[in-house]
Amino acid sequence: MLVLVAPGQGAQTPGFLTPWLELPGAADRIAAWSDAIELDLVHYGTKADADEIRDTAVAQPLLVAAGLLSAAALGEVTPGVVAGHSVGEFTAAAFAGVLDDTAALRLVRTRGRAMAEAAAITATGMSALLGGDPEVTVPHLEKLGLTAANVNGAGQIVAAGTLEQLAALEADKPEGVRRVVALKVAGAFHTHHMAPAVATLEEAAKELSPAAPVVRYVSNKDGQVVIDGAEVVARLVGQVANPVRWDLCMETFQELGATALIEVCPGGTLTGIAKRALPGVATVALKTPDDLDAARTLIAEHAAV
Repeated sequence: MLVLVAPGQGAQTPGFLTPWLELPGAADRIAAWSDAIELDLVHYGTKADADEIRDTAVAQPLLVAAGLLSAAALGEVTPGVVAGHSVGEFTAAAFAGVLDDTAALRLVRTRGRAMAEAAAITATGMSALLGGDPEVTVPHLEKLGLTAANVNGAGQIVAAGTLEQLAALEADKPEGVRRVVALKVAGAFHTHHMAPAVATLEEAAKELSPAAPVVRYVSNKDGQVVIDGAEVVARLVGQVANPVRWDLCMETFQELGATALIEVCPGGTLTGIAKRALPGVATVALKTPDDLDAARTLIAEHAAV
């Protein structure tokens, strides 16, 4: 059983979209999406520097566009399950047919702008903690006023809060944590700091007509399979200010019998976690078009018939 997943913010790197635009039809598709959301995805995916694509309002639609473009390059594929990490949930919602590509990009464009505005209120950020026991780490974060914003499994938790709180974490790591790594994001996502963005997204979502998922869609909220399109969208909205439980998503993949996992562009983060948390599950990360053949081989061996 094949799982198709999409990464979240921080996975982007300068120029990562460049080789994908050489594929037949890719440049036209990206140009059309750029027009639809009034954002030059070609520029940001090929020429922009790290600081430009760190901007939340840019990074989020850029990541969703890259995920959709790379998945389309795979050709016909029928995964058993789809999921995305944080903003990757919008990519997954398009994979599942809940939203069409343009609607997903328009909604995520609104999300990115709203989260950037919320992030500008207070200087905040996120840091990954490598190693440690969640039962020890989470109470320690709470003591420092931080939120366990991403519980990713395989010994990785992402803390979010003010820059002062994150500095205190650097100086006072939880027992067992080997490293604290600042992430390339511009705010404390999936915390109460993002509450203003939720109201903005709720208004934007009223314009949508979501469809029921055509494949199993696993939600970041609790790792559950969601079968109603309106519920998927409601969870996309609420998730902005609530923790990502990727650990529970992976537990669901395992319970559903996952045998393979493909992470769309810019892949690497989620496959890295899966290799540690889902032993025996074959993985391919789509980083460049050179990875497509390996992904297609995996699809042939593991996708639903």
